[in-house]
Order: sequence, then C-alpha cells, then structure tokens
Amino acid sequence: MHVRSSLVSVNLFAALWALGTCQLLAQTVVHSELPYPNVVMIVSDDQGYRDLGCFGSDEVLTPNLDRLAGEGVRLTNFYVTWPACTPSRGSLLTGRYPQRNGIYDMIRNEAPDYGYKYTPAEYAVSFERIGGMDTREILLPALFNSQGYLSGIFGKWDLGAQRRFLPLARGYNRFYGFVNTGIDYFTHERYGMPSMFRDNSPTEEDKGTYCTDLFLREAENFLRDFHRRRFTLYLPFNAPHGASNLDPVIRSSAQAPEESKALYPQLMAEAGLQPSERYGEPGQTRNKAGRRLEYVASISHMDQAIGRVLDLLDEYQLTDNTIVIFFSDNGGSGSSDNGILRGHKGDLFEGGVRVPAIVRYPAKIPAGQVRDGFCSSLDILPTLLRECQVNPDQNLILDGFDLMPMLANNQPSPRNNMFWQRRTDRAARVGDWKWVDSTKGSGLYNLQDDPSEKTDLSEKNPAQLRKLVNAFKRWRQEIDQSEPRGPFRDF
Repeated sequence: MHVRSSLVSVNLFAALWALGTCQLLAQTVVHSELPYPNVVMIVSDDQGYRDLGCFGSDEVLTPNLDRLAGEGVRLTNFYVTWPACTPSRGSLLTGRYPQRNGIYDMIRNEAPDYGYKYTPAEYAVSFERIGGMDTREILLPALFNSQGYLSGIFGKWDLGAQRRFLPLARGYNRFYGFVNTGIDYFTHERYGMPSMFRDNSPTEEDKGTYCTDLFLREAENFLRDFHRRRFTLYLPFNAPHGASNLDPVIRSSAQAPEESKALYPQLMAEAGLQPSERYGEPGQTRNKAGRRLEYVASISHMDQAIGRVLDLLDEYQLTDNTIVIFFSDNGGSGSSDNGILRGHKGDLFEGGVRVPAIVRYPAKIPAGQVRDGFCSSLDILPTLLRECQVNPDQNLILDGFDLMPMLANNQPSPRNNMFWQRRTDRAARVGDWKWVDSTKGSGLYNLQDDPSEKTDLSEKNPAQLRKLVNAFKRWRQEIDQSEPRGPFRDF
C-alpha cells in the first residue's frame, strides 16, 4: 500500500533557508528559469459532494470552481482519510494515514458543546491549546524547502496552537489564519476566545472582517510578492463549516456576507428563526432555509475568492505550470447536499469520506475530463513530490501513490484499497467492495452497483466480507507496528 521515497541530501539553498535567509536567496530564484511547477492547494470545510455546479448542483453558484473543472479533471471517486477535519487535513500534509501520523482524532474542547465558555486561563491549558501534531512528522512545506520552494498557508491550520506546532515550525514561511477546528467568521473567535494568528503571534488586527476575504487578501499578497519564485500556496478555507459561537442562532449554521446571500433570493425569502432548546434552555436557531442560505452563500463567497486566485495565476502567466488542487476536507454536514451518497460528516459511509475533488495542470492534464478511478487525499503528496522533483528521506513511509499517469493519461488508478477508523467505527474498501462496521450502521456493499450503500450483501457474500475484514486487520497490524506518534497513542 505505502511507498518509500528516495534519498537526497538537503542542498545549500535549503540549509540557508532554515537559517532565515530565504528572502535574500529567493530574489535570485527566477521562476522562468525553473522546470518545477508551482502548487496551489485549496480545501473547503464540510462541503457536500453535490454542493458545486460541476458536481451536479442546480442551486449552488460556483462559476469559478466550475471553470477550474472545465480546465482540468473532476475526480468522482476521491476519498479523505477521516470523516472530520483535523485528521483529514493532517493526512493531506503528511501523506500518511491518521493512525500513522498520530492525529487520528480531533484536537478540540467539548465544554462549549454544553454552552460553557472557558476563561482565558482555562483555555490556555485545554487540549485545544496544548495538543498538536507530533514534531517528528515531516509536513509538505518542509519537504519542498529542499527544492527551494517558498510556502504560505492562509486559513485553517488545525494541527496545534503552541509555537512548536504552528505552520512556521513545520516548514511554512508565511501564515495568517486560525489554529482551531472552527471560528466565528466575523469575530474570528472560537466560542468567545480569539483564535487568529499572524505567523507565530496571536492577532485581532482584522476583527470584524469576514475571514474568507482575509484569507484571499493574504493569498494575493503572497502571490504578488513571490510569483517569480517556486511556491506552494495552501488555502484551507473554513467555509462552509458552521460558525463556532455560543449564540445558538449564529452557531446553527455557517455565516455569509449580505452580498453573497443576495444571490439566493428564494432562500432569503424563506429564511427565519425557529424555537429551539439548546443546552436545555428555550431559545431560537435559524430555520432550515436560513441555515441553507448561510451555507450556500458562504460557498459562493469562497468561490469568488478562488476565482481571484485563478485570475492572478493568469495575470502572472503561471497557469500552465501550476498544479491547482481542490477538495473538501470531509463529507458535508448540516445543511449540505451529498447527493446520492449515504451519510454525512462523522460517518464512514460514502457521505462522510467521499468528497468532490478537482485538479488542474494544463502543462500535463487535458481539460474537461472526468476520472472515475479510486484515489485519495493520501495520493496528493506523493504525486506532488514526483512532479516537483522533491525527494525526501528514503525511510519516510507514505501511504499514497503517484496519480499523474491517471490524471494525465487516464491510466488505471494505482490505488486498490483504503481503510478508515474513527474510534470504534471501522471501514475498508478493496476494489469495488466496501465494508462498514459502525454505530451508524454496518454492512457490505458493492459500490459499483450500489454507490448509495443501500443493500447489505453480508449474508449473500460471506467470503467477500471475510476478505475485507481480514484486509482491515492486516492494515491495523501494520499501523500498530509502525513508529508511534502522539498525541493520542500510548507509548
């Protein structure tokens, strides 16, 4: 399943980069002289499988994502490694299963679920503030530094708030965003606690400004400053995730600016409040139309930001030689539309782990294509490493494959299996067969014939069931024998 990369020594550029001289050296690295592509990774948050036009929505307005798909390939059989944000995003940046890299559950506090607001002193020592990805893990930007890439992240980090866990300690050169699983889109607070950072320092400099606009601003500045260098740009939006606010009305949905909500007049006409009991006390939340309005409008506003990034790549004549990747970090939740897929965020059924994905790379990938091959966010890092000629230490175990032959030439996908575990919930896919054993339901399904996972074939195909269960057990044994990583694992 996994592959091992080849060994290369870190060159002088990377060594000086680590000493803080990247700005000076970068001035001598002109993009036009280099054969290496740039990388732009865009991740949405809790977006439903069908919640964009190019994946079938006749409601959600996403002209720029539709444009991206028209100029690249849509991946219709693309999976993430966990049905919620933190482990999913950790796998993207490490190329490793959550159970291998150590982030196989959420780094969050649960007291706000019961209406409790932390004091600053309590919050400072809560798991949300002290937990983080094991510092022995090597993330994408650190790997790319060896080839002289400059890396920026603007948006949701979600892998630790202490300085040793923050993006600049993991290889990034610029960071502006928030460090937790969710925030209020305008105050940038997480249940009343400030959460925005610039580089290594907390900041409230932009409080009151819609966060999607802030992440776009920082991405634009990054591209203006460094478009003549090799770069990786990571834009992990929080849209359309629900707002992390103790106010039941705000918390009941995402948040969107008025100009984006105006794109949906029918929903605006139907939106309102309804009685609700949250935390055991009478109150109000948004009604169904109101929640859907905020959700879809936040997607459209994010789409506009994505369009501006694409326009800048055009302006700087970088489009042909830039790999642009888009996907949702997990299945849709709340007001989302997962189409025919069963379940939603938190589930190991398709609606929790199968997500919309798009890749554009005009230098190699033909436009307007669809790829139905079985693939995963685990495959993104190995693909980028190969394409950008980055060669990490040969002892680094990656759990993915190079997808470029499939993306560019429609060759069969190299992936044949994948495994998931969320606490006691387990699932495996081998070929077209998928087994789920979870608190939300269990069964054996043939995804080729039954992508909605409606018909349990366990009794009719006991041999196939045993095959998948045994494959899961072998995977679990391999993971348990690998070098342990924190913060959850006992070692």
